[in-house]
Amino acid sequence: MKKFSKVLILFAIVILFSTCRPDENKIVVGFSQIGSESEWRNANTISVQNAFNEEPGMTLIYSDAQQKQENQIKAIRSFIARKVDVILFTALVETGYGPVLKEARAAKIPVIMIDRDVAREDRALRLTIMGSDFVKEGEKAGIWLAGYLAKNGKDDGKKTVNIVELQGTTGSAPTIDRKTGFATILATHPNWKITRSQTGNFTRAEGKAVMEAFLKADKTIQVLYSHNDDMSLGAIQAIKEA
Repeated sequence: MKKFSKVLILFAIVILFSTCRPDENKIVVGFSQIGSESEWRNANTISVQNAFNEEPGMTLIYSDAQQKQENQIKAIRSFIARKVDVILFTALVETGYGPVLKEARAAKIPVIMIDRDVAREDRALRLTIMGSDFVKEGEKAGIWLAGYLAKNGKDDGKKTVNIVELQGTTGSAPTIDRKTGFATILATHPNWKITRSQTGNFTRAEGKAVMEAFLKADKTIQVLYSHNDDMSLGAIQAIKEA
């Protein structure tokens, strides 16, 4: 998080110099966060806010979308109307942001994505993204699982390995990409089977509820692949209780 804050400050300073503002007014940045669905998200929000609190030349306007895309688009339009210098936002889902991004471009306001990106066809409308390679994360999970199963003698390459999947928010970049990355490794293990897959919306409560349903419906589960830590913790609680 500290590294993230430093990168954010440095990047915003680059924007400051690139805009060549002749006056001494503060750079005004609008930040639309998707909500607080997880502990990671809360830490992410605090990191961004702290970065700007520590930078006297900048002012942050913060908006919480409360997990609703319409709230986020409304917030971005309000930033445009207020003529902020930079817009930061995390996309709740990939699609649906094209029109508002075009409005930001028309207003000559650069847009920086944090953590989650927009759909590929809209990426030319934003300046850049600071985030993770979610596909690689999914691949790493699959590679780790292969090593773990082999080390513990739980995969002979023939007997089926039954896997259930807790997906994140439907349509979001990490959900799409983490599933894609894991599927790449899954394809190299023909005996691995995802028997059930359902969204837990990245929350601990929904992760627990979905895992409870999985456990009631299927007594042959061997592996849980979960798209984030909060859902995993909820699922672990459900497993222990069962």
